[in-house]
Amino acid sequence: MLFLSKWRMHPGKAQEAYKVFSQLPAGDEVGDGGGKIRLIGRWHDVSGGTGVAISECDDPQALALWSLNWTMMMDIEITPVVADEEAKAIGKAMGS
Repeated sequence: MLFLSKWRMHPGKAQEAYKVFSQLPAGDEVGDGGGKIRLIGRWHDVSGGTGVAISECDDPQALALWSLNWTMMMDIEITPVVADEEAKAIGKAMGS
């Protein structure tokens, strides 16, 4: 399943969050998800303290674990999303 993650840093926590993030080993940015999360892409608005990511995961507990590791510094919203073809299939099913 695909998920859209959006985050907003808590006031005064951006420097701490980016310091922690910058020290993570390359490729291990979602390692705290138990190896069950595949990061597709992540984009940061550094000056605004916000960002988004698309990830793939079949284990909601892994996503919860990953997000809990960051909630002391930011609010995180995780939403399941679908690609175009899946959205089209849903639309067709609604018309049946």
